[in-house]
Amino acid sequence: MFFLFTNAHQKLSLLSPTANNDFCLLLHEKLSNMPFKSLGLSPALLIALIDQKFTVPTPIQQTAIPAILNKKDVLAIAKTGSGKTASYVLPLLMNLQQTLGVKNRHANVLVLVPTRELAEQVKEVFQTFSKAIPEPVKTLAVYGGVSINPQMMAMQGVNVLVATPGRLLELVDSKAVHLSSIETLVLDEADKMLNLGFKEEVNKIIALLPEKRQNILLSATLNADLQHIHQILLHDPVVIKIEEEEESLDLINQVAYIVSNEKKGPFLRYLINHHEMKQVLVFASSVKQADAIVNKLRKNNIDAKAIHSKKSQGARTDALTHFKSGKLKVLVATDLMARGIDINFLPFVINYELPRSPKDYVHRIGRTGRADKPGDAISLVSQDELHHFEIIQKKMGKKVELIDSENISLS
Repeated sequence: MFFLFTNAHQKLSLLSPTANNDFCLLLHEKLSNMPFKSLGLSPALLIALIDQKFTVPTPIQQTAIPAILNKKDVLAIAKTGSGKTASYVLPLLMNLQQTLGVKNRHANVLVLVPTRELAEQVKEVFQTFSKAIPEPVKTLAVYGGVSINPQMMAMQGVNVLVATPGRLLELVDSKAVHLSSIETLVLDEADKMLNLGFKEEVNKIIALLPEKRQNILLSATLNADLQHIHQILLHDPVVIKIEEEEESLDLINQVAYIVSNEKKGPFLRYLINHHEMKQVLVFASSVKQADAIVNKLRKNNIDAKAIHSKKSQGARTDALTHFKSGKLKVLVATDLMARGIDINFLPFVINYELPRSPKDYVHRIGRTGRADKPGDAISLVSQDELHHFEIIQKKMGKKVELIDSENISLS
């Protein structure tokens, strides 16, 4: 059983001492047994968590939520899909309730992210949970690739600003945003940001912020660049490191086919049709290849769209939305775009080509086999990729069944 509420007042009124009907007693009982309750979250947010079907806090949420509520600096190292976004969104919304009564013309919370897709994803989580709290919180996501003017006009009254570094600096230069009131800075996917060459922009932004503030750093890995930022930013942080368990890939059924490069297109179409795939994420090595795959699929009456850095923001958002909802059968993506693709029950991932890095391979196939649901990861490996695939398997610590496609009839 879960509960739907139209506004914060309805939620809170049900928790009042005078409310004693059977429904309210059931709600009180539900909240008292809610595992998130021990973390210090408000009853209204607990109801929102139930409504969103959150049951048990993840390891990162168990430690990060109380630390952020106490306004501690936090360094969290955990893989994608570990619940990092909710681990800071929930406590920051509670902390914001203490400051929203004070008249403030500028944003209180700044979240820096590497991609537009992640910016939209974080914004959506803030907006979903902000509906549960009494004081309204306005969240805005700003990023490049779209007109800056609507973003400038929407800046009025923003409490939480989610931004990619380049667009944020453009807005600062245009005097559209001031960072003098930032109380909390979040660097989400910090490892990816620094790998993509945002270090100089991030340093410029940090120089514009008040010295006294809370800092939250989230990353999938701890590399040399991240260690440098950590030392500059964080004061006596609560460090959370969720080790990635080797068995985390156990829910993923991996198989690889030896396929010549010229036959990969027909074989991909065979797999989609033979397995009656309704939702499949295909990874390509380049923007050009992603578009070529989509064109071939569509010519063969398979509904497909590409998502990559050369697509407009509108096209990327549209493709991702339709894919997540199950309305689009095939989404073809490059590695950079994978950070914004977070689907609990994605059944199939196909590597049209192998990525350069074994870590990227694990990240790709990790889009499936999540939330205790099994999934299939299929790789199309040409003869000249066989040695590289051996290296990937060795680094991953798992042997993958390799099948010669010559023995398979595509008709």
